[in-house]
Amino acid sequence: MTGAQDATRPVQVWWARLSGDRPRLRRLLDPVETARYEATVDPLGRQQFLVGCALSRLVLGRLLGMPAARVPLRRVCPRCGGPHGKPALDPAADPPDGLRFSVSHSGPTVGLAVCRGADIGLDVERADDPPDVDLVAPRVLSAAELAVLHALEPADRTAALLRYWTRKEAVLKALGTGLRLPLRRLEVSSPGGPARVERWQDRPALVPDLRLADLVVEEGHPATVCVTGGARPLITQEDAHALLLGAD
Repeated sequence: MTGAQDATRPVQVWWARLSGDRPRLRRLLDPVETARYEATVDPLGRQQFLVGCALSRLVLGRLLGMPAARVPLRRVCPRCGGPHGKPALDPAADPPDGLRFSVSHSGPTVGLAVCRGADIGLDVERADDPPDVDLVAPRVLSAAELAVLHALEPADRTAALLRYWTRKEAVLKALGTGLRLPLRRLEVSSPGGPARVERWQDRPALVPDLRLADLVVEEGHPATVCVTGGARPLITQEDAHALLLGAD
């Protein structure tokens, strides 16, 4: 059988690690990004935002053939219209089959996923700072997923919960919904098997269109990419250290 389910979609995933203050990266930010950076009080959050913006601009600038500081990015919150929604290229510079990207960060790890012609979401979580399974699992897992989790050995439940979480968060980030939709109503495959969306009570028609790919970043941090369009993501992972160093 041929068709979208057999097709592949190339995806680049770039990984960076925070490494102290990077003053020259701030020169890549536009005025809106600079204002948000300066308003962020938490030092870790400031650096995550800075590296995420700089990495997005450097990679997209390469692909578009323009200086990183001139890449036309925008952020519009779907709820309030403020400049803090999912980042995207300005529609005036981005054709319908153009570049889509997603940024994720957890602790010192920052990731960027990029593809063409489909919406994309990336999520990464820290394996060394896990959530309280008993507290979080009932909030984000369906009854069927909870049953799978509780059937595991206690020592394996944290990793399983993180894998459930990255898969679900990647879906929501691909669609730009944030966490407004209840995660319990979105079911994904069990952590021990291939990543896929099983069912979604709120948006059942989208299920065949969503394709997942699990990743493992350094130090065992789990990550997942979701792309729309039905084609299987074909992942290439890149180290962004030299790219960011060149910006300095």
